[in-house]
Amino acid sequence: MTYVDFASAHSFFLWSTFAIAMILGAVVNKTNFCTMGAVSDWVNMGDTGRMRAWILAIAVGVLGVTGLEAAGLINVTSTFPPYRQNSLPWLEYTLGGVLFGIGMTLASGCGNKTLIRIGGGNLKSIMVLLVIALIAYFMINPFPGSDKTLYSTLFYPWTNPTAIALSTNQDLGAMLFSDNVATGRMLAGGVIGILLLAWVLKSADFRSNFDNVLGGLVVGLAVLAAWYLTSNVMINADGEVMSLQAYVQSWDFYAPADAVRPDVAPLASQSFTFINPMGQTLGYAASGFDRTLLTFGIMALAGVIAGSLLWSLVSRSFRIEWFASASDFVNHLAGAILMGFGGVLAMGCTVGQGITGFSTLALGSILTFVAIVIGSAATMKVQYILMMRAEG
Repeated sequence: MTYVDFASAHSFFLWSTFAIAMILGAVVNKTNFCTMGAVSDWVNMGDTGRMRAWILAIAVGVLGVTGLEAAGLINVTSTFPPYRQNSLPWLEYTLGGVLFGIGMTLASGCGNKTLIRIGGGNLKSIMVLLVIALIAYFMINPFPGSDKTLYSTLFYPWTNPTAIALSTNQDLGAMLFSDNVATGRMLAGGVIGILLLAWVLKSADFRSNFDNVLGGLVVGLAVLAAWYLTSNVMINADGEVMSLQAYVQSWDFYAPADAVRPDVAPLASQSFTFINPMGQTLGYAASGFDRTLLTFGIMALAGVIAGSLLWSLVSRSFRIEWFASASDFVNHLAGAILMGFGGVLAMGCTVGQGITGFSTLALGSILTFVAIVIGSAATMKVQYILMMRAEG
């Protein structure tokens, strides 16, 4: 996928992202793939069907990334965000994951589910999206007239000092096999991926549930497709083939004098995540829809909504839904706030860290996944206790 100019390459990069995200949105809507629902079914009913679908997506991602990376077809070491960074801010991963898990439970779904619900006509989720976007934006970007962000003000002074500086990248392959990282990554990815897949397929009930199998497979494959896409869109600049990110890093040398330079970070290898992109979308809208601010994340967000909308119209499941009560509004508002803080602090959501990050076997992604599940499960238990007390 090599182009002769940045505009053509960038356009392909963005619209291919939109197409993959549309498929993702339609299939997630059709199959009711839901990470919060997975935890709820498991905690409240002992049903592991949707949890196995989530783990199937992770297994597909892990095995796919392991194979594609070994073949030199993708780059998952220098990514946006930097999943395999050699700093391990364990407290941020853990705290952010717990906050996100609580938030997605209160708001009836994670970031991806919020987009799916919007496509299905849920107006409550529009409010959730706007609140997450506002929090996420100012967690990363400074307030007007200031150099302070929500992150630098509320978290950095006490969370950053706890980060552990590693001598290697934080993925399990590099940490366990530092003398031969390439082999270590293949071994770690192969073993973990197969073990996860074996647990998933152990259940006959799961194997016979078409929607759960389809949802897990497509979500995992969509994550892989995005990794492949973002690692392989190239530009032939005066005979030198380079990535979009490398081209922008040499922008003044290659680009026309009147061309506006885009931000370089969002052009790195990446796959699906939804909290930071909500903040990016707010910034894009606030700029008057400046095309130079379009990113993978913004197109992914739009594509998931469009795919969900398409399926809801085809299946005639589109329904307008609003808050049932004041307490329903408060729960969704609180959940959105917690997801905004938690998703940025943990550097991802149930998809961004729980599948995309996990596919790289980054230790931080695994910590975040566990923290999200614990936060969500604990919240459900508290909700159940409060409900029983109210009825008693």
